[in-house]
Amino acid sequence: MASPAIAKPETPFKWEGTDRAGKKLSGNSLAANELALRADLRRQGIAATKVRKQASVRKSGSKPTPEDIAVFFRQLSTMLGAGIPLVQSFEIIGAGHDKPSMQRLVLEIKSQIESGSTLQESFAKHPLYFDNLSVNLVGAGEQAGALELLLDKIAVYKEKTEALKKKIKKALMYPIAVVAIAIIVTCILLIFVIPQFEELFKGFGADLPAFTQMVVNMSRFLQHYGLFVAVLLGGGGYAFSYFLKRSRKMQESMDRFLLKMPVLGPIMVKAAIARYARTLATTFAAGVPLVEALTSVAGATGNIVYETAVLKMRDEVSTGQRLQRAMENTNLFPNMVNQMIAIGEESGSLDAMAGKVAEFYEADVDAAVDGLTSLMEPIIMAILGTLIGGLVIAMYLPIFKLAATI
Repeated sequence: MASPAIAKPETPFKWEGTDRAGKKLSGNSLAANELALRADLRRQGIAATKVRKQASVRKSGSKPTPEDIAVFFRQLSTMLGAGIPLVQSFEIIGAGHDKPSMQRLVLEIKSQIESGSTLQESFAKHPLYFDNLSVNLVGAGEQAGALELLLDKIAVYKEKTEALKKKIKKALMYPIAVVAIAIIVTCILLIFVIPQFEELFKGFGADLPAFTQMVVNMSRFLQHYGLFVAVLLGGGGYAFSYFLKRSRKMQESMDRFLLKMPVLGPIMVKAAIARYARTLATTFAAGVPLVEALTSVAGATGNIVYETAVLKMRDEVSTGQRLQRAMENTNLFPNMVNQMIAIGEESGSLDAMAGKVAEFYEADVDAAVDGLTSLMEPIIMAILGTLIGGLVIAMYLPIFKLAATI
């Protein structure tokens, strides 16, 4: 049995030509070689006058980020809204993008559309950058003849979720930064500053105060075993990260712990509810049946505790249970959210009410993160002041004791 042929990677080309009416055209396209590109342009009624191979961008630049994808959806929605044809919209977006990897992605999708694939099929071939929710919504838009509207909804959804992710990262990174700064400053003092005082204390010929002796012992320990401790902590951190990514039970335990943490816990809860409501509003407004919508919603909550709860809600809704009652059974949603969803179900405006819930909790997360930032500033000063002040006092206690005996 013959093995299937392996497709050659396509190369980016920049071309210029004229159409049947003599109008000059130019663009960027992907093709196996120049001859294949010229043949493809001829099929489109374009006579190529100049074809220039561009530098390959497969290995250059970083990969497209979620922010890049959000901007892409916004650009595509805007161009289709302005009446620009789909292929030409991809041409404009690809040619104008600064990031080579994103430019290549856009040109690959453009090439697939020109080959006869639908937009949904083209997106589905790039699962690293287009999730199932986006792909399914694009498919719904193509079938309903409302692609521009659905792309706009996806763009809004992506922009809101990425903004929320940034807020959550900021909330998590701030305490980590405080602890890291405190540890680094303390280690520097213990390893490089305290030994200088220890040499001075040896000439006193007297016992050191208990607090000073404790600090000196800590300094000696770090000088002798500091590297071992650093390797041990680094290895432990790597092992924790490794198993956290591969163990769903460990992820669930971690997510449950984060939800119960003081200060950070309420922010994580609000963020999960905001993602839940935003995804529900987007999918339901696109005409996706509620049971199917809840499948997409579960994976978008960003927290396994809420993901498991939403999947359980989906099963209950599929048997005829009202969404509001299914939400109440989880004990994870505030009464206000349950009541707003109930009103949405009764009035037939579930997408609108879910959107209002999302807006409320997104604003609440913004306010909570800003409040946390303001709260952490004096805490940073207090922690650093206590550590550094404690070390300074420990070093000067023997001097004060010596002065008292003179």
